[in-house]
Amino acid sequence: MILVTGATGKIGAEAVRLLARKGLPTRALVRNASRAPQDGSWSGVEIAVGDFDRPGTLDAAMAGVDTLLLISPSVPVQEIAVIDRAVAQGVQHIVKVTNHKATEDSPVDRRRDHARIEAHLKASGLAYTLLAPNLLLQNLFLVAPTIRRTRGFVMSTGDGQFGAIDARDVSEAAAAVAAAPTGHAARTYLLTGPALVSYADVAAELTRALGHEIAYHRLTPDQHREAMIQSGLPEPIATSNAQVFGLIAEGDAAWLSDDLATLTGRSPRSLRTFVTDHVSAFA
Repeated sequence: MILVTGATGKIGAEAVRLLARKGLPTRALVRNASRAPQDGSWSGVEIAVGDFDRPGTLDAAMAGVDTLLLISPSVPVQEIAVIDRAVAQGVQHIVKVTNHKATEDSPVDRRRDHARIEAHLKASGLAYTLLAPNLLLQNLFLVAPTIRRTRGFVMSTGDGQFGAIDARDVSEAAAAVAAAPTGHAARTYLLTGPALVSYADVAAELTRALGHEIAYHRLTPDQHREAMIQSGLPEPIATSNAQVFGLIAEGDAAWLSDDLATLTGRSPRSLRTFVTDHVSAFA
């Protein structure tokens, strides 16, 4: 049995669908059963209701589970509790979606959080596999309302490039590992798109797809941090985001990997494919 957490999120929901399509025994952990898809894409999937903030609710969800696909916002106290419950319930392998720059001395809080969780996982005695994607193309949906309203967006990454990847490809990689985890023990896979892109490239692709100009308005990370706070984003998240954007401007995310092809047997989706598939979200 494979248990998928974060099962209604952008990576988890598709991973559950792909595992179900393979005919594998799959259980989806959700906080609210009503959020499970009703379109038949999860046919045959067991639904388990649980909450990371209440570790005791996870025991029933993990009963009989061999492999745990761990997807969450990576709050250390939550994921560490999940790992401990997995050990107690006899789970054999954890596949964790993590951050590509998870280090204990990172200047970015959430990267230090990932590193702390990874260290606990490695010390747990369980077999594990780490999946570390570059930026997700689906993050562009966060600026879609602004694009629709103003025909532009703001960002503080300058000309920095990144190996943006479609979340659907991350889901496919996760499902491939969870379906046959033994050969992937103690491995870390770096997941990227096929080419380095910048937010100027994003604006150009949106301009092409929409038929009118989409402007990329450049801010400094400090200006962007203040703008995010003014828009209602909590200060710690705005600060962390601004740190990451500043690092991208410096080349932090300018890397590519062939690991997706290794895991799935095909090339990743491009920025153009993503924009074409989701153009209505920005129109």
